[in-house]
Amino acid sequence: MIRKTRKITKLRGSRTCGGGCSKKRRGAGHRGGRGNAGSGKEKKQKSTWFQIHKLGHIGRHGFQRGEFLRSDQTGINVSAIEQHLAALTEEGCVEYDGTTPVIDVSQVGIQKVLGSGRLSKPMVIKAPMFSKNAKAKIEEAGGEAITL
Repeated sequence: MIRKTRKITKLRGSRTCGGGCSKKRRGAGHRGGRGNAGSGKEKKQKSTWFQIHKLGHIGRHGFQRGEFLRSDQTGINVSAIEQHLAALTEEGCVEYDGTTPVIDVSQVGIQKVLGSGRLSKPMVIKAPMFSKNAKAKIEEAGGEAITL
């Protein structure tokens, strides 16, 4: 229910304004302090009581972004693909179309190809995602970027 007038305006002139005994309203002394006062949380005197009765009460509790907002994408630079070509061949991610290597980086668990570095030879690279710079550098070297 929404009040039309504030409650305090009705209680003005009643000496204690609805607070009971006038001594009770002075500070937080009547309720034993404010917050965690007397809990002994600083020196862990009553930490076991807090662990049993108020679980998770002591400590910092911040905000976390939702799972749908988090993106833990693994990426690899264009130059790193060329450097690790031998290792990728051993893992079976590289097939050769003539002399041009066809690399599927998604088999290694990489989701995005990034555009740092240079390519010295043409390559066909398959990945779920490419950055703009990566696509440009692959095509500039005479290769092809195939989005899976």
